[in-house]
Amino acid sequence: MSQPVPFSVLDLAHIGQNQTTQHAIAQTHKMAQCAEASGFERFWLAEHHGMRGVASAATAVMLAGVGNVTSKIRIGSGGVMLPNHSPLVIAEQFGTLAAMFPGRIDLGLGRAPGTDMATAKALRRNLQASVEDYPADVAQLQAYLQDENNSMNVIAIPGAGSHVPLWLLGSSLYSAQLAGKLGLPYSFASHFAPEALHDAIRIYKMNFTASAQLSEPYVSAGVMAVVGDTDEHAQYLFSSVQQQFANLRRGSNEPMPAPVDSIEAKLQEHELAAINHTLRYAVVGDEQTVEQQLSDFVAATDIDEVILSVPIYDPTLCLDAVSKIGSMTQVKAVPSWR
Repeated sequence: MSQPVPFSVLDLAHIGQNQTTQHAIAQTHKMAQCAEASGFERFWLAEHHGMRGVASAATAVMLAGVGNVTSKIRIGSGGVMLPNHSPLVIAEQFGTLAAMFPGRIDLGLGRAPGTDMATAKALRRNLQASVEDYPADVAQLQAYLQDENNSMNVIAIPGAGSHVPLWLLGSSLYSAQLAGKLGLPYSFASHFAPEALHDAIRIYKMNFTASAQLSEPYVSAGVMAVVGDTDEHAQYLFSSVQQQFANLRRGSNEPMPAPVDSIEAKLQEHELAAINHTLRYAVVGDEQTVEQQLSDFVAATDIDEVILSVPIYDPTLCLDAVSKIGSMTQVKAVPSWR
């Protein structure tokens, strides 16, 4: 790599066709162990609800399992969807994780519900809340995680004094601006929402104000990575996520599809063109191809960290891809804010 940066993993605990939730959770544990052994910086899980292909809805519970099968890699949420939860509950959950796994917990926050509106309603948060409530919720969560003081009427136990580092996640300029103003690290979801990537990074850095947590801007970006034995093999494996995105666009709630020999025979031309446009930052190929694509992405964005989603249907090939990516990365010094 021409510009070494830390590499991390974002996992959704994919449930594939003919696979069970138990299989998905066991695979997540193996993925975390593989990422740790391969020198990755952190392993995050994403909160999604009501999706037949995703087993990470109870994110804090899943992280407790991941922490128990690893020993040093940072673990966290990528992210917890804060509108779904009381800030106090999240402070207690992640304060508990911080007590179980000291110095290893990250708390990435998102503003979207991470599901459909019916499921969002079932989560029992205030659906009438406006975007103006999100900064207040973030501030309240920060307060719960700081040291106790006499002005606090409500105390998070566990949580108070844990100083769990917060990240803001997003796919919009709003989240970029807020992360900058709050002086928090920022992670952009370019793996599924690439349109505003460069503008978001620019606005985040332009609005950045130093905070107790972070003295300088720190930004990561999401990239889907599919590594195969050859470029052609990787394109075959990539057909799983292409089908998955087609199902989402069609409103079809299905487990992660197995790969197919001809994606053109499976999807209509306009569908495939739209999906490939959305997934244009995905790195797909053999080891050499993926290494070059990752190098080009880092050079084009000047980001501080890449967080990789590895949407490969076959569990063994998924682990192999993580290991191969680990062998092509050089991890630079740990950020001072950790």
